[in-house]
Amino acid sequence: MENSRASLLFKAAAVAAIGLTATFVMLVQDPSNTLLGGGYPELWRRTGLAGAPTRAAACIFAGVFLLAMGWLYRLLFAPLELLRGVDEVGYIAEDGRSRAQAANEVRRRRKTGELPPVYPNGWYRVLDSHMLERGDVKSVTVLGQQVAVFRGQDGKAYVVDAYCPHLGANLAVGGRVVGGCIECPFHGWQFRGVDGKCVKIPYADKVPEFAKVRCWPSCEINGQVLVWFHCDGLEPSWKVPEQSEITRGEWVYRGRTEHFINAHIEEIPENAADIAHLAHLHTPGIVSGVDLRYTNSKTWEFIRHDWKVEWKPEPEPNKHCSQMLVKHALTVFGRHWPLLDLDVMARQVGPGVVFLLFEHRFLGRGVMMHCVTPVEPLLQCVSHTIFYQNTIPPLVPKFILRAECIQFERDVMIWNNKTYISKPMLVKEDSAIQKHRRWFSQFYSDNSPRLRYQHDTLDF
Repeated sequence: MENSRASLLFKAAAVAAIGLTATFVMLVQDPSNTLLGGGYPELWRRTGLAGAPTRAAACIFAGVFLLAMGWLYRLLFAPLELLRGVDEVGYIAEDGRSRAQAANEVRRRRKTGELPPVYPNGWYRVLDSHMLERGDVKSVTVLGQQVAVFRGQDGKAYVVDAYCPHLGANLAVGGRVVGGCIECPFHGWQFRGVDGKCVKIPYADKVPEFAKVRCWPSCEINGQVLVWFHCDGLEPSWKVPEQSEITRGEWVYRGRTEHFINAHIEEIPENAADIAHLAHLHTPGIVSGVDLRYTNSKTWEFIRHDWKVEWKPEPEPNKHCSQMLVKHALTVFGRHWPLLDLDVMARQVGPGVVFLLFEHRFLGRGVMMHCVTPVEPLLQCVSHTIFYQNTIPPLVPKFILRAECIQFERDVMIWNNKTYISKPMLVKEDSAIQKHRRWFSQFYSDNSPRLRYQHDTLDF
């Protein structure tokens, strides 16, 4: 809300500036009219061109000024939002191929390996709260299903199956919100968000008891809408913890990134226990970029990141949680800069939500929520949403988010091209990886869906 108000104020100021500039341009007199006595030739006066150069210069100046102000506003105040497409990151396009062609070729030829079940039981983010205004309807693909996410006039968010059980219309494409219900765009059937029950059929005297659409267990917390999935239809066995600083408004939204990764969901959180990869993949400074062919270039070796990491599962009653403690240090030209040391506590809650808590003596405190949501069996939507102290300049959390994005995209290049090895060749220093796999296995059940191939098509 704070950012939307700031955006509206900026737009109002821009409109006012344009109006004032237009008025000024209409009234301005060319200085040569008074300074040079004779001014413009008579022909210019007759054709209305007197003062045209000054007006043109004023228009150019006003345009450049407004562009500069817009850029400055986005830099200083607007949230940072980096939304990457499916083929934008993690693929190498060579021999004249486009990035999309390279991605399709990798996906077609890559060995998937002996995969665990593709949809673990747990809570998953469907979208951020600020993306769903009162009365809005959004179409989202999650866990291989199309769902309609809408916010009722009561302000509550609801998630239901997208397809109307009457004749299959998509409720999220043309459907509208009526009170706490969603109305089908095809025949006007209205389904209640609370339980999915049909409460109105415009042309029928009576609504059948069996007329309903599947309603997903959902919650809205920490500025996000999440859904619960369990392959056996069981109710939620744990909750996503509330970050009280967000609820109280002490930490505010400063931006998000979004990536689509072609990998099994377990590959992504497993990085927390893969301590050795940090020193190899993430030591080069962020100025080295994300293309792994060039991150170890000698041009940028003057800046290095040092990492000390420890991963451990939590005991009962929080066995669905684990922690990664990270100590980050920065070395520039071989010299350690203690002022830039950063401690991060990453707490994973279930298979799909991670809280990255930042704390620094001068740069303040905040949280980045790293969420992994399966779109399809081997396609994950990964978002990083940052909330930070409202007393800290927005540039600080935006820089943290941008730096995290660079480091994360290095991992994306690995995930998009690797295979899953169910029995990896590990050394004793990799023991945390095996511990993580045992911990993660609790989110699978006997009936958890698995990936099966049939005649070059996916059946799941």
